[in-house]
Amino acid sequence: MRTQSFLAVLLWSSVFYVVHMTPSQKRTNKHSHSERITEMSENDGKTLHRAKRGWMWNQFFLLEEYTGPDTQYVGKLHTDQDKGDGNLKYILTGDGAGSLFIIDENTGDIHAAKKLDREEKSLYVLRAKAIDRKTGRQVEPESEFIIKIHDINDNEPKFTKDMYTASVPEMSGVGIIKTALPDMSRENREQYQVVIQAKDMGGQMGGLSGTTTVNITLTDVNDNPPRFPQSSYQFSSPESAPPGTPLGRIKANDPDVGENAEIEYSISNGDGSDMFDIITDKDTQEGIITVKKHLDFENKVLYTLRVEATNTHPDPRFLQLGPFKDTALVKISVEDTDEPPVFSRPWYLIEVDEDAKEGSIIGQVVAQDPDIAKNAIKYSVDRHTDLDRIFNIYSGNGSLFLSKPLDREETPWHNITVIATEINNPKQSSQIPVFIRILDINDHAPEFANYYETFVCENAKAGQLIQTVSAIDKDQPPRGHKFFFELVPEFAVHPNFSVVDNKDNTAGIMTRRNGYSRSKTSTYLLPIIIFDNDYPIQSSTGTLTIRVCACDSRGNMQSCSAEALLLPAGLSTGALVAILLCIIILLVLVVLFTALKRQRKKEPLIISKDDVRDNIVTYNDEGGGEEDTQAFDIGTLRNPEAREESKMRRDVLPETIFQIRRTAPLWENIDVQDFIHRRLKENDLDPAAPPYDSLATYAYEGNDSIANSLSSLESLTTEGNQDYDYLSDWGPRFKKLADMYGGEDSDRD
Repeated sequence: MRTQSFLAVLLWSSVFYVVHMTPSQKRTNKHSHSERITEMSENDGKTLHRAKRGWMWNQFFLLEEYTGPDTQYVGKLHTDQDKGDGNLKYILTGDGAGSLFIIDENTGDIHAAKKLDREEKSLYVLRAKAIDRKTGRQVEPESEFIIKIHDINDNEPKFTKDMYTASVPEMSGVGIIKTALPDMSRENREQYQVVIQAKDMGGQMGGLSGTTTVNITLTDVNDNPPRFPQSSYQFSSPESAPPGTPLGRIKANDPDVGENAEIEYSISNGDGSDMFDIITDKDTQEGIITVKKHLDFENKVLYTLRVEATNTHPDPRFLQLGPFKDTALVKISVEDTDEPPVFSRPWYLIEVDEDAKEGSIIGQVVAQDPDIAKNAIKYSVDRHTDLDRIFNIYSGNGSLFLSKPLDREETPWHNITVIATEINNPKQSSQIPVFIRILDINDHAPEFANYYETFVCENAKAGQLIQTVSAIDKDQPPRGHKFFFELVPEFAVHPNFSVVDNKDNTAGIMTRRNGYSRSKTSTYLLPIIIFDNDYPIQSSTGTLTIRVCACDSRGNMQSCSAEALLLPAGLSTGALVAILLCIIILLVLVVLFTALKRQRKKEPLIISKDDVRDNIVTYNDEGGGEEDTQAFDIGTLRNPEAREESKMRRDVLPETIFQIRRTAPLWENIDVQDFIHRRLKENDLDPAAPPYDSLATYAYEGNDSIANSLSSLESLTTEGNQDYDYLSDWGPRFKKLADMYGGEDSDRD
């Protein structure tokens, strides 16, 4: 009540302030005395008066959340132009005018019609004006004022969240939210829930309060070292375990979580540190012991390892709690297994001469049982690698021997597999590759490298080179080939030709006389011996065929014997036979075609009085023959309205260079004579017209007359006289008929 009285006094005191303003000026709290200014206008010299403005206003204040029985009084607007006679009218516009704020248009009193909330809107900007009721003239310029809403404590403090989540590292000191007990351990309890209350007005009487819940989690720190649950572990491994085989797992416990619980395992010392290894499983934080090298039960049975587990992220603040690592003893025993035989080498290479006799031993493989029992072993050859069964082996000692002769030129290498198997346990076996290289022996004689077609000109001179020959040898001597050429002893002194060894594995064939005659001797046979220089020396005799040919002055062959003339292009006998067969087949086809053409039957020309075509076609030339009956179509004349399709002659090949003739439709040529003339003209101008003369006779009675029958034969059957007046409408051609039948007295005439 005291607050409302103070507000009323404040509002009433504000009405004594006056402001001078224009519509474009900002209003202030200053007031000015009314004054009168007299001026002389430059134009008419009239006296100007400035009207005194007397708005009474101020910035109004209003309490929010008003709960009184009446509307809350805001303030009063008044102007000194108001004489109290009710001639002025006050109008209020702006924020909330008419709905939140109501003005008495006679007195200018402003009231708040509704309860206001400062938290929704803290101020309202309104505009007021006073007008004359009679004239509607505005007596004062429109004025703007502000209504501010005073705050009251009607809202309790609220937290932005219903529940908060916080985390505090364990073992922490003082903080905004601090631990109530020293050395709180996450391992004992991890979650806590705290209710926090907030009060306004500094916690004084009448203030409001709000609460919220804070879930506090103690986060982990690395304050616990890893510890093995037992001091020693026992594992076993078969000696056949390959490197990388896991033997077992060990784990050191760490109550910490996350990276604080990450552990690294290692082998610190022991007699098996070079035979075994340990790796860390990052998912389970376990140590996996694996085999590092091949184990041998016969060499060592028991290994002892010392394994160490260490935290990978120690916290320096808690190092005083002790070393953050632990050790354990691991014993690994090796178990004996029945191992397969082991060969003395990873592979064998055996060299054997290709002339080795069947049954001769070429080499030996050795294997033994690595177990203590030293079981007996038998050997065999894998026949999948020796399908021809060239090699065999003594099962008792592993000696390889030949079963068939060798040929280096056919197969220079043989790759076989030898299997060693324990006699007492056939499942235990191993195999080894054996590479057999066949060494070359000079067992092939050299021979001509090519087939030589040699000729000598009839006009050849003595000492002329006519051919160069070379040799090949299937053998491969280590120092390379060396060949020698000479004539056979029987032709050591040949009267016609000689052989000159070029000392480079080639030889030249030379003429020994001037001139050769085809008529006397057309072909010479020259036997040549070829030697090699390997041991044992091999030789062969090759015969060179030399033909005598006619040559030009430059030595180019022109013709040799009859065979050469038949084969100028070097055609073989098979090619000539093929050509002859093709010629014979062509001749047979021509004969068959001629016979079929003679047996073809001719169609007789039908010339009879019963021929419905009513035309006679006579041919006196070698044109299209009797099959060409397409000269004219009598059906077209009998029915001119029928459409005629273009028909091509059967004995003339269509030429694409001639354009298709487009004739006028038949139904447009009512006159038969005109139709025939047009057809004759088209055929005369057509370059593809038949090359013959023809005579065509047409019997045509014309189309049905639209006048129907003019005969009077049927007049007896009709009742009354027939009307022929329509004949006068048909034109001059029917004038005579119109005169004869169109008159009234025609019947009498």
